[in-house]
Amino acid sequence: MKRKGFTVAIIILVFFISISMVFNGIKAQNLAWGSRGNEVRELQTRLQRWGYYDGPISSIYGQQTYEAVIAFQRANGLSPDGVVGPQTRAALGMARQTPAPTTPTGGGVSRSDDINLLARTIHAEAKGEPYEGKVAVGAVILNRIRNAAFPNTMAGVVYQPCAFEPTKNGAINQAPNDEAFRAARDALNGWDPTGGAIYFWNPATATSRWIWTRKITLRIGKHVFAH
Repeated sequence: MKRKGFTVAIIILVFFISISMVFNGIKAQNLAWGSRGNEVRELQTRLQRWGYYDGPISSIYGQQTYEAVIAFQRANGLSPDGVVGPQTRAALGMARQTPAPTTPTGGGVSRSDDINLLARTIHAEAKGEPYEGKVAVGAVILNRIRNAAFPNTMAGVVYQPCAFEPTKNGAINQAPNDEAFRAARDALNGWDPTGGAIYFWNPATATSRWIWTRKITLRIGKHVFAH
């Protein structure tokens, strides 16, 4: 009887240890005040590149990093808690996912989270557009990555301040549909209906005078594309 009780006690102990390890593993993936290391360095670099952070790249998550994360979260419709959890990671392009095989493009795109971000941007910017127009939006983003005038990463281009409306209104965080993922893959595989365009906009809603100084090369659906 004592042996049976001892066995049950061991099983319960193992159970609680396992639960604790899972919980701590999830918690460890979050970045928050006091975190240190390469991921904090990457976080600071991205936030600095997009204009949210003007402190040193110290690899230490302190006051300035905390305030920059909150500013980023508010700008992207996320809960402004100052913690880089799964949703904020995904918005930053830092989501921890098992890399999926992708077609190298030579322009800073190779990870599954980049494909997900591209699909989310296509879905937010070109929802309701013809399929070719969806691929065209993806192509513009990839063309910017290859252009020296823009950031050289997917997240850098998408989250560049004032570049895309969905990053300001939170639409970028909506789950993309299958068509958006197909369009992202087609763009990554080299289909560029725009012929190298680096800008697109809807003439019916655009308010920037500057954008109209760009040379329009074609129109697909409601969007015009330009160099």
